Amino acid sequence: MDKTLLAILACPICKSSIQHQAATKELICLSCRLAYPIQDDIPVMLADEARSLANDE
Repeated sequence: MDKTLLAILACPICKSSIQHQAATKELICLSCRLAYPIQDDIPVMLADEARSLANDE
């Protein structure tokens, strides 16, 4: 994931910063506890496509 792109992306729900999770190919919003998928190197920043994080994540 391009660091410049990561720096400008924000959670579409709460507008807080996100973290790149390379192992799962996801962008994580800790505030909302959601994980947005990265498909073909393109972040899918849609609330309908996000998954809820488990308590241990």
